[in-house]
Amino acid sequence: MHASAILGPAAVLALWSLLVMLLMVVTRLNAFKAAGITFGNTPAGARYADVEADMPAKVNWISHNYSHLVEQPTIFYAVIAILAIAGGATQVNIMLAWAYTVLRILHSIWQITANLIPVRVSLFTLSSVCLLALAINAVRLTVF
Repeated sequence: MHASAILGPAAVLALWSLLVMLLMVVTRLNAFKAAGITFGNTPAGARYADVEADMPAKVNWISHNYSHLVEQPTIFYAVIAILAIAGGATQVNIMLAWAYTVLRILHSIWQITANLIPVRVSLFTLSSVCLLALAINAVRLTVF
């Protein structure tokens, strides 16, 4: 199996993260406009957290999901790079990487739309199990 085969899921998740970021920016700007918030009337150093309580829940859901996409997936990207470099692009690891990516995208869609916690936790847990297996395989390949 060619090493680049395991990079596909990471590339897809990176693109998905950027699409969610774009959605976040668009929805935030629209919410700011509706709330009368402009660049001219915000104090220096203001952050989104300063107005988050005044924003619609669905706008915050997208923002929170974007944060989630730049948290745990950073470990995924590192593990995928390790596996690609160290010759760990096995069929099992590629399937685990795709499973992780698909589950994270489903997690995003769910959080952005319905955001019911039990489903989100299930998707997060399943994706975390995939990531744990990938990390264990990376350690086995590089340490032992």
